[in-house]
Amino acid sequence: MGRALSLVRQQQGRGALPSLDLRAVLAPVRLVWARLERPIVRCLVEAAARTELSRVVGFAGPADAPKILADRFARRLESQMRLGGPITDPVGWLIGRGLPQIRLCAEPRCDEGALLDSGRDCPRCEDRQVDSRATRHAVAAAVDAAMPGASEIERRSATDRQLHETVTARAWSKASEREQYRARKAEAKAARAEAAVQPEDDASAAPVAPVALPTPRPAAAAPALEPEVAVLDDQELVLKDLTPDQVRHWRVRAMQDRQVLFDHIDRYCEPSARRLFSNRLVEQAQRLSGLVHLNVGYFPWGQS
Repeated sequence: MGRALSLVRQQQGRGALPSLDLRAVLAPVRLVWARLERPIVRCLVEAAARTELSRVVGFAGPADAPKILADRFARRLESQMRLGGPITDPVGWLIGRGLPQIRLCAEPRCDEGALLDSGRDCPRCEDRQVDSRATRHAVAAAVDAAMPGASEIERRSATDRQLHETVTARAWSKASEREQYRARKAEAKAARAEAAVQPEDDASAAPVAPVALPTPRPAAAAPALEPEVAVLDDQELVLKDLTPDQVRHWRVRAMQDRQVLFDHIDRYCEPSARRLFSNRLVEQAQRLSGLVHLNVGYFPWGQS
């Protein structure tokens, strides 16, 4: 009797449809959804889907967001079946692979090289591809000039090896510049600390004069930011080295000019911007960026 009840519950779980507001979103993966037997697991997937849907609504609007997410599910399911094989963990795949936005650059609208609001190719990803192709062409030309009598296989192998060395050298150069910046900043901080301690030593040797309390005065204007608060835009930012005053300085600039925040994302990526400017400022700037909406039809739920 208990076994029969268990089988009935499993069949009921397999036949359960998503909530009405998510059926268009989950339509391409209805067979994966049907493998979610426990109600608590289905609730977990629906909660993650609603969270991602609200993010896409901020870019594309409430009318187009369900279709965009459905297309994302369909595209990734096709890629999974073509390259990765059957899905062994439906919950993990839906939440960790099929649902999240995958950004390939600092553009907030980028999803696997396409813009969420228009579906066009991401211009920043295209720029990166252009730079990569230009570097490869330059390396290939240098190899051809240095190996005129080599075979195609030899030239290709030499090109790949030289391209790897070029990219590695650029990465090491950038890391060295960052390390030098940290060292200069540490030296400047130590010099300021030494200069601040020296007057205290001199004052301790002098006799202590009686202190007279001054009469109250009107509040003075707020002092300008000290030199250590301001950070030049062309310097490499190291978040852990910023003082609280410097963090406040950057956040005030971002509230006054959203381009400061977008420039930081373009240079250091979105996670760094969220740490420096806060999640609220980043999401507010993205919502107010004036994105264009799509105009596509509704993606209906198929027969279960």
